[in-house]
Amino acid sequence: MAVLSVAFIAFSAPPYLSFDPSASRLDLQPGSALHYPMLAVHVAFGSVALLTCCLQLWPWLRRTYPAVHRTSGRIYVFAGVLPAGLSGFVVAYLSTSGMPMQAATFTMGALWLIFTFVGYRMARQRRFAEHREWMIRSFALCLAIPVDRLWVGVFMAIAMPRLDTVYGGDHDAMMVAVAGSAFWMSWVINLLIAEWWLRYRRPAGAVQSRTPSAMG
Repeated sequence: MAVLSVAFIAFSAPPYLSFDPSASRLDLQPGSALHYPMLAVHVAFGSVALLTCCLQLWPWLRRTYPAVHRTSGRIYVFAGVLPAGLSGFVVAYLSTSGMPMQAATFTMGALWLIFTFVGYRMARQRRFAEHREWMIRSFALCLAIPVDRLWVGVFMAIAMPRLDTVYGGDHDAMMVAVAGSAFWMSWVINLLIAEWWLRYRRPAGAVQSRTPSAMG
């Protein structure tokens, strides 16, 4: 996953570091002076989130250098997720990729911020088992961005043979459907896998033992 993330950053980030709107890999909202700068901000801080996410998921680093783990965790939260998530809302609002993509981005962005905030609070309260669970959910959403490109390939393979029959030869309409479907799948499937993994790893009886205290 680290290799995929680094490859994704190496491919995606350069067009937004040039500060040249014509280099954007995404279609920009006509007449909007805000779309490209916010996209550049989103990509830059999203890259920080991806890189620090990979560090957070490295068990050896967490065990051997806990101070580095804590520092990279703070960077992930405050120099990664927070600015990338907030700028992502603006990018989603201005997106030309259609309502399905906008809905997927708004929903994922809100969950990403919530999961990360809850995970950070758990760490501050020294509830480290819960902190780890919430941050795994956050990481699952963070890693949805590079995984999305894999889903785009899957949906392109499904949609291309139907370009004329389903989309009437309209390539733009096909790409709107592909982009929205791929992004929904990328983060929903990631989150489902994370939840399954958490339940699988959770000690037997852990859920039951929490129930009385949860009910007060």
